[in-house]
Amino acid sequence: MLSACGSGKPNSDDDDGGSGNSGTGPRPSGKADIYVIGGKSDDPFWSRVKRGAEDAGKLVEADGGSVTWLGPQNYDNLGPDAAKLIDTAVSNGATAIIGPDWVPEAQDASFQRVVDKGIPLWIYNSGGLEAADKLGALNYIGSDDHEAGVAGGEYLGENGNEHVLCVNTLPGAANSEARCDGLAEGIEESGGESEQLPMPSSSFGNPTAVTQGIKAALLQDDSIDAVVTISTGDADAAASAIEQAGLGDDVDLGTFDMDPTQLERIKDGKELFCIDQQPYMQGFLAVSLANSYVRYGINLPQRPLLTGPAIIDQSNVDFAIDGAKAGVR
Repeated sequence: MLSACGSGKPNSDDDDGGSGNSGTGPRPSGKADIYVIGGKSDDPFWSRVKRGAEDAGKLVEADGGSVTWLGPQNYDNLGPDAAKLIDTAVSNGATAIIGPDWVPEAQDASFQRVVDKGIPLWIYNSGGLEAADKLGALNYIGSDDHEAGVAGGEYLGENGNEHVLCVNTLPGAANSEARCDGLAEGIEESGGESEQLPMPSSSFGNPTAVTQGIKAALLQDDSIDAVVTISTGDADAAASAIEQAGLGDDVDLGTFDMDPTQLERIKDGKELFCIDQQPYMQGFLAVSLANSYVRYGINLPQRPLLTGPAIIDQSNVDFAIDGAKAGVR
């Protein structure tokens, strides 16, 4: 259960997807002014990514470099706002840029300007190796969102669930769409089905709106026997919705990502599972790779560099709780 369900075959020097893996990419500059594009500073998931980036940044700073975190104020206009942050990093003189490809149609032009200027680029968290290769980034660090969804769907099928509701509060974002699509593919293998409940992106982080939306869907269709959310904040709202609908014995709950609240629910038998992508390691590894490349020209042949997914349930939740107490899971 703890092993990563995604897989990635390292490319050879003759098959680098245009990433510079064979030495054809941007040259290291020796000056590490690394800019990391991430989520909101008060987002529990992204706070773990940020801590990983900051911990790796201690070595960068010891070498005379810097690590700067840039995040949006909210997720209402995610793609265009992220594109502006990428442009800001370029204009501020970044010598390496790390970012998620959340909304390709809005962000890719900005990412392309990064590569055109010869600035080393790493895609992390969202987009996968396909996005990294398309953009000319050196690597992708993170979980494969589609494969994470497949793993969750397969797990639900093995649990006997037949009709899953995938709650998507960031419709149109590449990673959330991939998660719901993968979930549907995974449960189909056991004959089940999954449908998506898309909600306005303004509902992300709005527990009242998410609770009411999920509750309404559950009361309208009594065949739904599981709810899976794309984030831990939405999982809290989903738990309330299931309780308010009086369906605690009939509808299982799962979520992508994890936090202490989800882990305690799993331990108490009130939540079935969560899918961990180890966000701390995404920030830590991405900054470490960027620093090693910019300072010394060191690159890795492993592409992509996967940090998950891993299914956390009652069989291994105590181990995950220990990591959460340390602030890294």
